Amino acid sequence: MQKNNVFIFILTGKLVLTAFLLLCSCSTNTSKNEITSEIAFEGVNNYCHNTYDWSVAEDNQSIMYIEMGEETDTTYQVVFRSYTGAFVYFYVNKTSGITKMEEYVPTLDIRDEVGSINIFDYI
Repeated sequence: MQKNNVFIFILTGKLVLTAFLLLCSCSTNTSKNEITSEIAFEGVNNYCHNTYDWSVAEDNQSIMYIEMGEETDTTYQVVFRSYTGAFVYFYVNKTSGITKMEEYVPTLDIRDEVGSINIFDYI
């Protein structure tokens, strides 16, 4: 009788272990490939602080800032406002990290693509 109990325990243990490994591998792949909004914001924030001169915003922080924009199924939008009044829109791809940048100058109504970065280079 004990042999049957041990056999059932081992079989159950293998099934539980297999199910556990399958669940772990599924959740690991999803979290490994998807960028969160926090990661997108952090990467753009680091890029902007490395690229732009923030000394003009020390006295008046409302003239230069970074904020989250709209979110789609595939991208996060992060918006940088310069002290000049121009905006740079960062479109962070949720899976690849490739981030397209678009500059908009409201006073001149000019919108231009200005390049791209890999968000992982700034995290």
